[in-house]
Amino acid sequence: MQHWDVVILGAGPYGLSTAAHLQSIRGLRTGIFGESMSFWQRNMPAGMFLRSPWDATHIADPQGTLTLDAYVAARGNHLPAPIPLERFVDYGRWFQSQAAPDVDTRKIAKVEQNGNGFLLKAEDGEVLKSRRVVIAAGIAAFARRPSAFNGLPAYLASHSCDHGDLGRFSGKRVLVVGGGQSALEAAALLHESGADVEVAVRKPTVHWLGWKGRISRIKTLGRLLYSPRDVGPAGLSQLVARPDYFRKLPRGLQEWTDQRAIRPAGAGWLQNRVRDIKIRTGVHFESATPVAGRLRVTSNDGTEETFDHVLLATGYRIDIAKYKFLSPQLLKGIDRAGGYPRLKPGLESSVPGLHFLGAPAAWSFGPVLRFVSGTHYAVQALTQRIAAAQ
Repeated sequence: MQHWDVVILGAGPYGLSTAAHLQSIRGLRTGIFGESMSFWQRNMPAGMFLRSPWDATHIADPQGTLTLDAYVAARGNHLPAPIPLERFVDYGRWFQSQAAPDVDTRKIAKVEQNGNGFLLKAEDGEVLKSRRVVIAAGIAAFARRPSAFNGLPAYLASHSCDHGDLGRFSGKRVLVVGGGQSALEAAALLHESGADVEVAVRKPTVHWLGWKGRISRIKTLGRLLYSPRDVGPAGLSQLVARPDYFRKLPRGLQEWTDQRAIRPAGAGWLQNRVRDIKIRTGVHFESATPVAGRLRVTSNDGTEETFDHVLLATGYRIDIAKYKFLSPQLLKGIDRAGGYPRLKPGLESSVPGLHFLGAPAAWSFGPVLRFVSGTHYAVQALTQRIAAAQ
């Protein structure tokens, strides 16, 4: 049986950043499990671009030497802005080759408590033991589907994270549900691949991002109002970039800040790409009924339309119970707020030695933890906690 001090579940930005930072703790035996950048490659559509700007897209490493700039220098080629998805995936894998070359690509099928530590069962049946477990397993398990589309076959309705290539819908009539970056960019990609696309947005308007670019031209004012972490509007951006301050706010203000910082919006550079696409606002759906291999949807105003497919770009609802690798007994011991774990400093749950990174940490530490730029805070805090306990 292999024995570890720390096992990291997930090899996306948070897991890789954790592996890089924990190397600084002498003698710490660390294992990392998962396929490098797999969610980004398999669950996001080919051809998309990252909404986050350059400075908010570096994966954190302890010396600050594995930045996008270093990646470009190492690869010897230009990286455009906005950053193409496939290049970010390549950056993540380059980061992995430098910081965590020994990633074990197996999935962990089960995690359970064992005395003062944990037993982990790999997908091939091997059992491992670790004093700590860091969960950086991403958000694929949390895909949110509106109730009207529950129980429908995948060929009629699917979530945007179910697809790595939207070209399969060429020639089809597709309804995209959602009003954020994922929905609007998916609609653009579908349109450009030859699909007949319509977008339905629940909110009364579509929000477009653009003020930051104008304000940032006034350099001193831009630096004052916006953190390099690039989460949230002017002013709030500086607050959510400091999770330790965010935690001190009254709960109601935390919730308002979170909602305001991550409200659905599209990047300004997308507007020209969707100008020929029909976008309906103030729409939600009462029912969706299969009819002769297609889907008839009825909206709140009584309108009925039929589509070949409905693509649900409706975001994610965090519920760690959907992490199937957590044993029922372990899950029961985790203090939760809704589906989120309540985390202490060092992003440690109520179960000693069990840590959560990324979006599941957002209830406790704020919306920056939902983004790549949150690696800079999260992994430093985690490393300090682990080092202090050694």
